[in-house]
Amino acid sequence: MTDRTLKAWLDGKRRPSQRNVERVEVAYRTVRRQNVARYLLRRLNAEGRGTRVEIHPLNQSQVPRPRQRVVEFRSLNVRQWDALVRAWTDANDEALDDAWVEKIVDLGSQWGQYEYVTNVGFAA
Repeated sequence: MTDRTLKAWLDGKRRPSQRNVERVEVAYRTVRRQNVARYLLRRLNAEGRGTRVEIHPLNQSQVPRPRQRVVEFRSLNVRQWDALVRAWTDANDEALDDAWVEKIVDLGSQWGQYEYVTNVGFAA
C-alpha cells in the first residue's frame, strides 16, 4: 500500500478491503512473532542457565477409569531454547515437534508419555 492509501484509511476517508486487512494482519503477526522471539530467547536461555519447565499430566477425568494412564508431574531444565523458539517463530509445527522431542528425552524411559502436548505456557 502507498503512504497516501494508509493516510486515507487513518483519516477515515476510505476503508481497506478485506484482502488488505488480511495482509496487514499477516504482516503484524509476523513482525510481532519475531520481536517476541528475540525476547523469549534471551529470557529462556537465561545466560546459559536455562529455564525449568513443568510438565503437568493431561486431565483424564473424562476417560473411563480402566483406560486412564498413570502420568505424573515432571520437570526438567531446558538450557538451549534456540531450536524451539526458531520453530515457533517460523510457525513450523514439524520442527517444533522435533525440537520438543529432543528436549524431553532427558526425562528418561518415560519421555514418550510427555511427547504430545497441546500447549506450552510461559510465566516469564
